[in-house]
Amino acid sequence: MSDALQLGVLLGDDIGLEVVPEAVKVVDAAARAGGLPIDWHDIPIGRRALDQLGTTLPDGTLDALERLDGWILGPIGHREYPKLPGAVNPHPILRKHFDLFANIRPTRSYRSLPSLHQGVDLVIVRENNEGFQPDRNVVAGSGEFRPTHDVTISVRVITRAGSSKIARAAFELARTRRKQLAAIHKDTVFKLGCGMFAEECRAVAAEFPDVAYEEVIVDTFAMRLVMRPQAYDVVVTTNMFGDILSDEAAGLVGGLGMAPGLSAGHRHAMAQATHGSAPDIAGRNVANPYAMIVSAQMLLDWIGRTKDVPRARAAARAVGLAVDETIEGRIALTPDLGGTATTTQMGDAIAARAAVHAAS
Repeated sequence: MSDALQLGVLLGDDIGLEVVPEAVKVVDAAARAGGLPIDWHDIPIGRRALDQLGTTLPDGTLDALERLDGWILGPIGHREYPKLPGAVNPHPILRKHFDLFANIRPTRSYRSLPSLHQGVDLVIVRENNEGFQPDRNVVAGSGEFRPTHDVTISVRVITRAGSSKIARAAFELARTRRKQLAAIHKDTVFKLGCGMFAEECRAVAAEFPDVAYEEVIVDTFAMRLVMRPQAYDVVVTTNMFGDILSDEAAGLVGGLGMAPGLSAGHRHAMAQATHGSAPDIAGRNVANPYAMIVSAQMLLDWIGRTKDVPRARAAARAVGLAVDETIEGRIALTPDLGGTATTTQMGDAIAARAAVHAAS
């Protein structure tokens, strides 16, 4: 391979075919202007791969991703896949195979956009590979089973290793921000499962005396998040709690179109917005690319920090400034944000500003 960053492009389904190219456009504009070479690799995945190759996760995909510095994954519309052997949901396979144990989901309000709250700037760090999700908590088969026609049992898996890893990732992130961290659980009821998670959070907290640490029971936190989201900085929690709470947080600042995300491990990372594939608006060029663009920006920053690539961090900063200017100036916003711009026009506006910032 060359000295260029090696990044994968996995379009996904429905609006993924529209928002992922905008994220690539923005990252590429900042990288070119800042002297950061990138080799892009198109990798088939999802429904188009199923139709063309007979599977949503073609042979060789995992090996191809292994050789990359990171990749951008578009939303996957797996609920609409036909019931065929090759029509699998790629999400959990990618997360488990590459041990992408940390799902980092920032939530931020903008003064220029209507939202339930202003002054919100928090990050939910969600454990990604354990918990109640049945496709992630067993090696084979499912974590749900039905012993009789009228009884279904779901198994939640919590490990010390998994809890410790996600806690450490959250504390390290908090140290770079406002040095506040809240661990969310329900050890009052799940005394062993949530109890183990809480024990590991406390153990890691002892290594970060500079970070203010608190624990909040999940239902109490859900209420506080609606009432006073400004009180929180970094939040760490288990898989399902994090999935639900991060969607709640997105609703406070404008919806899932404003909800970026990064799935990261020690060696690999995947930019993946938290919204779905939105088939109802696919093909109309009206989807909001914000979440996908910021997810890609998070990937650039992760590569810059973990692989010591200063130009990647600089490009990430340029993209962040460009996004902020476009949103705060209401320069080219999609209809869901109260504007009239197309997906492409919003991407163009951000890309142009990213290039200016990266070159300066």
